[in-house]
Amino acid sequence: MTTTTPEAVEHPVRKNSPGAASGPRRRTGRIRRIGLPYLLLLPALILELLVHLVPMVIGIVMSFKELTQFYIRDWGTAPWSGFDNYRMSVDFDAPVGEALLHSFFVTVGFTLLSVGLCWLIGTAAAIFMQDTFRGRGLLRALFLVPYALPVYAAVITWVFMFQHDNGLVNHVLHDQLHLTDKPSFWLIGDNSFWALLTVSVWKGWPFAFLIVMAGLQNISRELYEAAALDGAGVWQQIRRITLPSLRPVNQVLVLVLFLWTFNDFNTPYVLFGKAAPEAADLISVHIYQASFVTWNFGTGSAMSVLLLLFLLLVTGVYLAVTSRGRRAADV
Repeated sequence: MTTTTPEAVEHPVRKNSPGAASGPRRRTGRIRRIGLPYLLLLPALILELLVHLVPMVIGIVMSFKELTQFYIRDWGTAPWSGFDNYRMSVDFDAPVGEALLHSFFVTVGFTLLSVGLCWLIGTAAAIFMQDTFRGRGLLRALFLVPYALPVYAAVITWVFMFQHDNGLVNHVLHDQLHLTDKPSFWLIGDNSFWALLTVSVWKGWPFAFLIVMAGLQNISRELYEAAALDGAGVWQQIRRITLPSLRPVNQVLVLVLFLWTFNDFNTPYVLFGKAAPEAADLISVHIYQASFVTWNFGTGSAMSVLLLLFLLLVTGVYLAVTSRGRRAADV
C-alpha cells in the first residue's frame, strides 16, 4: 500500500492548474502584441537612421574640419579647424559671407513669393472646384498633372520653353501678343528669378490645391446655406466661413510649402545647371557650389548646418505662434 504525502498531492495540482499555465501564456501574448508594432517599424527606423541621421552627423563633423580636395580620399585625416568655417560663412564683409548673405536674401524673397502664390492659386482653385459642374473630375485631374510629373521631366520642358530663339514663352509674348520689344533671355540675368518663380509656382500650387480641397470636405454645407439665407455673399462666406475653418489646414500647408521651397535644389539645378545666375542664386545651389565646385566641403558643411539651424528656428517660432493663436481662438 502506497502512502501519499500532502506535498505529493499538492504538487500535481499546482502543475496542472489552469491559472498557473495561463499566466506565462498571457504574459507572452502581451509581449508579442506590444513588441509587434516596434518590430514592424524597425526596418523604417534603420533606413531613417542610415539615410538621414548618419549623413547629418557626418556633415556636422565635416563642418569642423578643414576638408578640401586634398583630403577627399580619406576625409577623416583632415585637420580640425574648429569654428573657422562658421566664422568665414558669417563674415559678411568677406567675399564668402557676402555671397552667402546675398543668396539668403534671394532665397527668402523667392520662398515668400512662391509660397504665397502657391497658396493663393491652390485655395482659389479648390474653392472653385467645390461647386458641381460637368467635367469637374477631369479638371481636377488636369490640375494635379504638374504635381504628378517627375521634377526633371517637367523642369527640362520649361528649359526648352524658356529658350531665347525658339522657346514657346518668347513666341507667345513677343511674336503673338507683342508684349515685348524683343525676345527675352529668361535663363540669365534678372529674368532668371522670374523664370525660376514661374516654374516653382507651376509645380507647387497643385499640392496646395489638393490639401485645401481635402480640408474643404470637412466644412458642412449647412453653414453656407445658413449664411446665404442671412444674405451673405460669396466673398463674405469665404472670409467668414471658409478661411477660418481652413486655419488648421493652412497652418500645416504653409509650413510644408516653406520648408520644401526654401530647400528646393532640383528645380534651380535642372533649370540653370551648376552655375545659377546671381538673381536666382538660391542657397541650396550656393551650398552645392561651395562644396562640389570649389571643393571646400568644410565650408559647405558649415553653411548646411547654419541652414538647418535657421529652418529649425523658423519652424519652432512658427509652431509656437500658430499654437498660441489656436489656443486664443479656442478660448
